[in-house]
Amino acid sequence: MRIRYIPSLLIILCLSACTGNTEYAPKRVGYFRIALPERKYTSYKAECPFAFDYPEYAVVLRDSGSGRQSCWINVVFPRFKCNVYMSYLTIKLTRDAELDIDQDLSKSIVEKIEKSVKDRKKGDPVRLVYDREIPKDLLEFIMKKIKMKRSLNLIPGGRYHNFRDFINFPNVGNKALLYNYPEPLPHPELSKAKSLFSVIKKKDILLCYPYQSFNHVIDLLREASIDPKVTAIKMTMYRLAKKSSIASILANALKNGKTVTVVVELQARFDEEANLFWANQLREEGAEVIYGITGLKVHSKLLLITRKEGNETITYGHIGTGNFNEDTAKIYSDCTLLTCDKRITAEILRVFHFYNNNFKIGHYEHLIVSPFFMRNKFIKFINKEIKNAKAGKEAYITLKLNSIVDNELVKKLYQASEAGVKIKLIVRSNCSLIPGIKGMSENIEAISIVDKYLEHSRILVFCNGGDERIYLTSADWMYRNLELRNEIAVPIYDPKVREKLKKILEIQLQDNTKARILDAKQDNKYKSADSSKSIRAQDEIYNYFKGRLLANKPK
Repeated sequence: MRIRYIPSLLIILCLSACTGNTEYAPKRVGYFRIALPERKYTSYKAECPFAFDYPEYAVVLRDSGSGRQSCWINVVFPRFKCNVYMSYLTIKLTRDAELDIDQDLSKSIVEKIEKSVKDRKKGDPVRLVYDREIPKDLLEFIMKKIKMKRSLNLIPGGRYHNFRDFINFPNVGNKALLYNYPEPLPHPELSKAKSLFSVIKKKDILLCYPYQSFNHVIDLLREASIDPKVTAIKMTMYRLAKKSSIASILANALKNGKTVTVVVELQARFDEEANLFWANQLREEGAEVIYGITGLKVHSKLLLITRKEGNETITYGHIGTGNFNEDTAKIYSDCTLLTCDKRITAEILRVFHFYNNNFKIGHYEHLIVSPFFMRNKFIKFINKEIKNAKAGKEAYITLKLNSIVDNELVKKLYQASEAGVKIKLIVRSNCSLIPGIKGMSENIEAISIVDKYLEHSRILVFCNGGDERIYLTSADWMYRNLELRNEIAVPIYDPKVREKLKKILEIQLQDNTKARILDAKQDNKYKSADSSKSIRAQDEIYNYFKGRLLANKPK
């Protein structure tokens, strides 16, 4: 079951008849609710359904996703001739947000998604978080109105429940209490290039956000949209920014005669409406829009640009761990590979052929593609480490992922540990593997880093007998990623890119400020500083890229 937090768009009013003006002494209490307009600033008036013979007071209970705000009740109810007593009691309702995609063959996937998104607003309530100060009769009134049973999750909380709003909390007060968000750095080669294609053609480029600027990807697309040598642009879309420059650039490319193909995932959770909007916009401009794959979510982050250079047709590829989203690129840490390597770009093209013709899975020697090959490939890599460890050779695995919960892969890592493979994990979110258990996982160390940027990049390193396999991937080690989604893992062949990724892992494993130890106790203790230097990985990674930028500046 997928769940969604629904900020209530209701005002619940408690209207009380009072015997005097100085004390709140209600004789009668009535409740009713009115829908708030969704626009932020709107003139609004309503009629009171109750009749009272003497002055009324009102208690305004509001959860509009905007926190404590004054709301003068005489403006809402112009017939009131009274003073107003204000009280803020907030609620947060969680509804079942699973999309119900019916099997009606007469409907298109777009029609099904549109209907399901509308139906989601009427999903069954599964949890209610409420202010613990709320009167019992009012809580009963709310539960009755939303048809919620006491057997479901009722959770008393504090004053405010919609914590995701804190992401956009304004920077106020003492600056010492605020995170330092330095400006993203330009890439040393891309920032001074007249043409980004000329740089990528010479060597692979690694971009790491938000330490480096996402604008380079936008600049690459913008250059492609106006370059007369570019003939086609193909890309996947999972979550775009609300005001997406990328969608606008693709529309401009169409006007300039480019062939544009976009694979839009209509089932990107809670972005379905936005993706429908962008899909319709681009289709109207003339783009070929592919609405995902039946039975699979397209979660890969692919871009392929075809360019005619003399008598040759050259393809330029992008494979990343994060979305094509200017907004999240400022707060999510992700990595992107830009390449002209034919071994990679030819297989990216093969993936796009699969999106167009789902029966053509294709054969891949370099990319690892789920759900067809990824699980077996990773098991093969782990087995190679087990074999080498048993033969007395060096064997190790380093994984940086959001989640590791796939049972089969977790068991395989346990086997590797038992065989003597040294395993280091950096897992930001769910980790069902338990490190440090004697006889089972004593060769596994795991940390989790939660800091000012959301750790979102996925990097895999396998010793492979000294010839290291290094991959970037969009996939976590979860059943849904390996079996129910289309994901891509790309091998890193360029020595300098490999060096940078290994340096990122090295810095994160040294973190002694924000890194928490994952173990059987589950007490989430921070790593102690075993050196005189305090190491905060995200700041150190930024400084690492800043140092490389300064080293590349002409003296």
